[in-house]
Amino acid sequence: MPTVDIRQARITEIVCDRLELEPEELAETDRFVEEHGADSLALIGVLAALEKEFKVTIDQSEMPRMAHLAGIREVLSETKGW
Repeated sequence: MPTVDIRQARITEIVCDRLELEPEELAETDRFVEEHGADSLALIGVLAALEKEFKVTIDQSEMPRMAHLAGIREVLSETKGW
């Protein structure tokens, strides 16, 4: 299993790739929709990519909590298999 730092960096890479951002453009609590113009399709893509990368299942009901990097990290930390 990858170390915490590697997993955290990979989360950021996935989000930046799906939202077409550079890592330096994205702060831990920047809201994807309000601050970066993400749409629901992009957010579903983030969810799917995270599930595939980390081999976990995230319920779509968690999407509101996953509005920023900190929220994603929180949801993943509570996910079975993480």
